[in-house]
Amino acid sequence: MKRLLCFLLAIVAFQFSLGQTRVRDVIYLKQAGSAFTMDVFKPAKPNGAAIVWIVSGGWFSSHEMINPDLANAFMSQGFTVFEVVHGAQPKFVVPEILAQLRHAIRFIRANASTYGIDPGRIGVSGGSAGGHLSLMLAGTPDAGEPASTDPLKKVGSEVQAVVAYYPPTDFANWGKPNYMAIDDKNLTIFMPALGVTPSTPKDKLTKIAYDLSPMSYVKAGFPPTLLIHGDKDGLVPPQQSQIFNEALAKAGVTHDLIIVAGSGHDGTVFAPTMARVFEWFSKYLAKK
Repeated sequence: MKRLLCFLLAIVAFQFSLGQTRVRDVIYLKQAGSAFTMDVFKPAKPNGAAIVWIVSGGWFSSHEMINPDLANAFMSQGFTVFEVVHGAQPKFVVPEILAQLRHAIRFIRANASTYGIDPGRIGVSGGSAGGHLSLMLAGTPDAGEPASTDPLKKVGSEVQAVVAYYPPTDFANWGKPNYMAIDDKNLTIFMPALGVTPSTPKDKLTKIAYDLSPMSYVKAGFPPTLLIHGDKDGLVPPQQSQIFNEALAKAGVTHDLIIVAGSGHDGTVFAPTMARVFEWFSKYLAKK
């Protein structure tokens, strides 16, 4: 963690000298009396590509969880960063959160000229629940309605590249084959996000596990995906990234997996892998 902090502080100092800007509390959706927001971080020398960072841990999300140091690191490479806050569990469940986030991506794409980005060069990333949501967004995009008169409905929510840090990927095979995540007591606090309660019928649990697992949506055409996982992760088994990586390979999807030795379910995976993350997004969000 100390190495990560030193790395990010160095990036912060560098970026401030270049005069990047931060636009706070941009409303991307108003729904049921609530306003959902994002912060936009604009580099001094943008490369035209966008990184959508999903602000989420345990499917909780708040403005206080926005990480400007991480945004500064991406801005050092010319990326415009959108740190998106979603509706938090238990008030909102994953399908509702995904609908909000798809709307956020459509909002960014529809306003691409305002933010100085190419609408066809959008990457998505996040850690833990944010990684899960990133993979779900990649696998279940809205196509958009080109004939619509609504600018947001005209465009789709597809993304062009993904980096997912220690993501849950398969709730039906949690750490080993045929072991349901619902049976892991460490995950009890997160079950409301999946719509699981003590009264949920057992026959419905299998469907929930399938519907909300990124593994269910791997197929040819899935965006290039980089997975990063610590080998000492005690919350989300490294197996989750390993089996997802294997599924991507089987589907012929461009993919890679980095297992970080000695790292757990925490930020220590960032510093050793940032160069590779920059390389990944630079390559797969390159101007065509």
